[in-house]
Amino acid sequence: MATIKIKQVRSAINRTARQKATIQALGFKRLNQTIEKEATPQILGMIDKVQHLVKVVE
Repeated sequence: MATIKIKQVRSAINRTARQKATIQALGFKRLNQTIEKEATPQILGMIDKVQHLVKVVE
């Protein structure tokens, strides 16, 4: 499966507990961090739920 790079561009402060948990589950520890994940339907769904906080880097 293909891999995608994801960058957290906005803070999770003042967000719902569910959005904070999704950011943490994706593996983000700090702002502007870039991580690489497999493009599974589960990961793509998580990105969709916090799309206002992250950016997919090509």
